Amino acid sequence: MSSEPTPSRNPALYGRVVNWDDIPAETVRPGVRRKVYSTDEIMVAWHSLDVGMTLNPHSHAAFDQLVHISAGVCDYHVGGTPHRMRAGSFLLVPAGVEHFVEPLEGPCVNIDFFVPPRADFASALAWMTAGPAGA
Repeated sequence: MSSEPTPSRNPALYGRVVNWDDIPAETVRPGVRRKVYSTDEIMVAWHSLDVGMTLNPHSHAAFDQLVHISAGVCDYHVGGTPHRMRAGSFLLVPAGVEHFVEPLEGPCVNIDFFVPPRADFASALAWMTAGPAGA
């Protein structure tokens, strides 16, 4: 067995520790802020969601969405069914099914995992081409 490391497809990220606090947030719409971390193969999107934000029912045909709630309480509606979620909860949203999140206690922090990465979130990745924070 070789002791050589597997070549990274994302050499700029290899060995680079990043904290959510180091990633700039973009305001998506009132009450919704987003931070995104991505490689060529997986994307992680952090959302801070305020109670009373405008709801955004949508679907995406190309990929499933794995949802994790890390703070707050929300109802995550999938295919017309609400699912009560709180810190520590996970939920799989199948590709092509309409869904949206409704914060109930918050802010609600929603972390989404996408494979493959979403092209429409690419604007949130400009920070990744900058040098490490504090450099």
